[in-house]
Amino acid sequence: MADLTTDFVGIKSPNPFWLASAPPTDKEYNVRRAFEAGWGGVVWKTLGEAGPPVVNVNGPRYGAVWGADRRLLGLNNIELITDRPLEVNLREIKSVKRDWPDRAMVVSLMVPCVEEAWKAILPLVEDTGADGVELNFGCPHGMSERGMGSAVGQVPEYIEMVTRWVKQNTRMPCIVKLTPNITDIKQPALAAMRGGADAVSLINTINSITSVDLDLFAPEPTIDGKGAHGGYCGPAVKPIALNMVAEIARTPEMATLPISGIGGVTTWKDAAEFMALGAGNVQVCTAAMTYGFKVVQEMISGLSDYMDRKGMTATSDLVRKAVPNLSDWQHLNLNYIAKAKINQDLCISCGRCFAACEDTSHQAIAMSEDRTFTVKDEECVACNLCVNVCPVEQCINLEQMAVGSIDPRTGKSVDAGYANWTTHPNNPGAVKAAD
Repeated sequence: MADLTTDFVGIKSPNPFWLASAPPTDKEYNVRRAFEAGWGGVVWKTLGEAGPPVVNVNGPRYGAVWGADRRLLGLNNIELITDRPLEVNLREIKSVKRDWPDRAMVVSLMVPCVEEAWKAILPLVEDTGADGVELNFGCPHGMSERGMGSAVGQVPEYIEMVTRWVKQNTRMPCIVKLTPNITDIKQPALAAMRGGADAVSLINTINSITSVDLDLFAPEPTIDGKGAHGGYCGPAVKPIALNMVAEIARTPEMATLPISGIGGVTTWKDAAEFMALGAGNVQVCTAAMTYGFKVVQEMISGLSDYMDRKGMTATSDLVRKAVPNLSDWQHLNLNYIAKAKINQDLCISCGRCFAACEDTSHQAIAMSEDRTFTVKDEECVACNLCVNVCPVEQCINLEQMAVGSIDPRTGKSVDAGYANWTTHPNNPGAVKAAD
């Protein structure tokens, strides 16, 4: 059996599945239920400084995007950091950690960008016995307008400065949570490293408006006739999160920087993909809010079975496994030639592939009078559109042409003469260099 135990910047947990800082980790009751269900760790919902409590809206806090079957694809939230008193949160964190010493307990923090504010809250968190802190530099709404959250995360100099303050004033590991609302994710990650961060976590939510009420003419969720931008999360953000995690993991200066992957993790496969692209563990929110805490049990069993099939004995065997195969476009093999093939035994004659290819692609699929669909190899460029629109799994696949065969589309032999775009004759720069 694969061992799912993880050691993330010295923080041990029985599996790599943590709950992200969010409503599911807002109080003791929730976190205890989460640990009973099997979660390996939690990041406690973001705490602020002592003083007047944060006030959240007393109305809808979430907007949603659904698929055709009403499966939840994304959530937009306008909820702020915890509105519970600091001393209550600290007392509950201490109680839970005492009873669940084998689970990771990380506390998310967001206080004003003043060193004294960080000096004041860090020892209070240390006294709870928590395993580490996560600096919330990502929240794009509400708190950012107050000079916190993504207002800090969008300025590398602020990230470096605050991270250094934290490292100088606590023994606990420091994870910096990055905002995706930025042009180049590598810059804030490098700033966190310069400040001494032990790890980064990403992504936080994406600034968004999910919908508009066309009767009230206001963004949703709507509070007394008005709406505001919020933070977008859920399965729909996974591709963005994967890319940002991978960008950090493949940057040589950050080759050893631990990453906690966040963004649309719903199944064990999602988690495995994040880990293969560089994440040492994953954090989950929307899946738990959609299906309940026991969703982690499928994640645990699925990842364990997958690792067994691959002969992996520890999660470290999976981490960064795909990073060497992540390339820039100009390094892709332009001599790789494939063609789409339709399995007639699986085809249900719906015609989606034909309509998509005929109207919007390369007119490479033929339809007979009896609605049999076949690929015209002389037109097919293996774009994969037909595979993606087909409703039947494995009905259409791409098959590689052998070296030495003739590509009916170009009439040229399939060869391995040009490794990539930088040396290919279709590249004007390469031709000029040859001249």
